[in-house]
Amino acid sequence: MAGHSHWAGIKHKKGRADKQRSKIFSKLSKEITVAAKLGSKDPSMNSRLRSAIQSARSSNMPKENIERAINKSEINKNINYNTLFYEGFGPEKVAIIVEALTDNKNRTVTNIRKIFQKFGGNLGESGAVAHQFNQRGIIRIDKKKISDNDILELAINSGAEDCSSENLYHEIITTKENFNKVKLNIEKKIKDFISSGIEWMPINKVSLDEEKTKSVLNFLTMLEDDDDVQHVYANLKIDNAKLQKALTA
Repeated sequence: MAGHSHWAGIKHKKGRADKQRSKIFSKLSKEITVAAKLGSKDPSMNSRLRSAIQSARSSNMPKENIERAINKSEINKNINYNTLFYEGFGPEKVAIIVEALTDNKNRTVTNIRKIFQKFGGNLGESGAVAHQFNQRGIIRIDKKKISDNDILELAINSGAEDCSSENLYHEIITTKENFNKVKLNIEKKIKDFISSGIEWMPINKVSLDEEKTKSVLNFLTMLEDDDDVQHVYANLKIDNAKLQKALTA
């Protein structure tokens, strides 16, 4: 699985390119608030909150913003967020899974459906494309934190399934069942991750030409820009050359 390329990694590169800080901070804050509301406000006792804070630090979110997001879990007790998954086909029949965190299901599904329709795609029923993906634990670490050789050794010793190094980050892949154990082992050496969690990895990926790839990336970007959308997964294969052209075009 080396060289695993998907929208989560692409989003990281694009986020640096267009500096959409406020949008990124808003989504991270929501995840921190929900994680704190559902469990302990002590990150050492709440793995979801710990992961959210690690991602926030990696994105250079100020400490006071993180603390404010945690405190909001007490203030907004009457607001309940639900994690929802939507499946469908985007442009060029690319399989898509959208993970949303929302306090209004009707608003969210309406907005997501409009985006699919705008790009000629269609939102499907539950199970429409999930069979084209596997769930895996994914940990991304900034390359400045550790060398390629050292991260590979650490990943192997921690029980990871695979490890690869991209231009900006290392990516460690685990089974869904071993994710927490591997993450705890890696945290003994590295405290902050770009991201960590259970993601949907495509079993087979489709390769498109440059123009079609750009269309799909525009679609994925619009999905990501929706306030309720936390993560988007696609079975699109993109090499670095196509990615750079698409993001700078």
